[in-house]
Amino acid sequence: MPNETTRAKDLRDEDLLELVQRQTFGFFWEGAHPASGLARDRAMTTHDPDNDIVAIGGSGFGVMAIIVAVERGWISRSAALERLDIMLRCLEKATCYHGLFPHFMNGQTGASIAFWRKDDGADLVETAFLFMGLLCVRQYFDTDTPEERRLRERIGWLWHDTEWTWHTQGGREILYWHWSPNNGFSMNHEIRGWNECLVAYVLAAGAPKYAIDPAVYHNGWALNRRFLNGHRYYGIDLPLGPPFGGPLFFCHYSFSGLDPRGLKDSYADYYEQNLAHTLINYEHCVRNPNAYPGYGANCWGLTASDDPDGYAAHAPDGGNDNGVISPTAALSSFPYAPDKAMQALRHFYDDRGDQIWGRYGFVDAFSDRAGWTANTFLAIDQGPIITMIENYRTGLLWRLFMSVPDVQRGLRRLGFQSPHLDPSTALVS
Repeated sequence: MPNETTRAKDLRDEDLLELVQRQTFGFFWEGAHPASGLARDRAMTTHDPDNDIVAIGGSGFGVMAIIVAVERGWISRSAALERLDIMLRCLEKATCYHGLFPHFMNGQTGASIAFWRKDDGADLVETAFLFMGLLCVRQYFDTDTPEERRLRERIGWLWHDTEWTWHTQGGREILYWHWSPNNGFSMNHEIRGWNECLVAYVLAAGAPKYAIDPAVYHNGWALNRRFLNGHRYYGIDLPLGPPFGGPLFFCHYSFSGLDPRGLKDSYADYYEQNLAHTLINYEHCVRNPNAYPGYGANCWGLTASDDPDGYAAHAPDGGNDNGVISPTAALSSFPYAPDKAMQALRHFYDDRGDQIWGRYGFVDAFSDRAGWTANTFLAIDQGPIITMIENYRTGLLWRLFMSVPDVQRGLRRLGFQSPHLDPSTALVS
């Protein structure tokens, strides 16, 4: 697949979106780990890393990107099946923990790589992002051929083996993020909302085996002083989440698969939530209360990304905006604010492309305040650019994920409404 770093001029909007998606896809295709095909955690602007670290959540976004690539004709269906076979072979032999995967693992051997000292085992949220992608793959590759039947079966085996209930610590009404064979649940990190983790609760509630009780969602995820918000920021009402909404990946990661349009439960309308979050983030960059250079209507987007000092969750609240713009923030927001996202895309590509456009699309972040430009691409930031732009353009990944019977079951059990819900999956009271 060709990967062009020379920028074309005067592209139509649709052609520019296609180019950005396709160039970014190179991260997951040419840039994938050579032995496993899984997504590297990150790559550099000039070279791939010399380590074997692959990212489980990033690989979930990677397999969704492969679907987009087949649908758009960038790669053949047979090439995608070959790559997915290699990826599954690694996942099948990899060390797992009650069916869950770690945050990082060795793409050569499948062995876990510790994220932190005690975070050396299962990561429930990264596993959820992986299965969000794999379940989309199982829906997309639906032909009655031996290769595609086998692919669906293998994904099904991994999916059925995942013990979501293990992460309730024996029946508590909350999911816990980590478990370690060496440290058990000693990190004790509760998964409470509002943040990027909604899809983990939906999958855990809809699982064919080891499904959590709905009380885990209502008394765990939703019972948190930072879940409901109800305040106004820059004149915009924010239903859920921390002040000013937090980093924008909250409305990108889970919603690469979950279609927020018409998605409601007793707590929020999730399209309204994500739209408000996006507009607050945009308005903050336009008003620019910190007077950072570069910010404006054509240069906005605060989210977790690389940073002059390492890595940070950038957000509009007082302590988390240090002048760093992350292109993934605006570009992954096309489903919510397409005009504003396109204005940013035009600026990033036309005006700043000499500095921030490279072999795998846009670099992770930049800061005019610090005179700094990242020399990295990150899986968890490149992936949503592809998936969310595709959802804006065609709704492809939303249709696939929301058609999964187990996803529909999870949504129903948790009390959600959605236009995607199949009446045949209605729960019997």
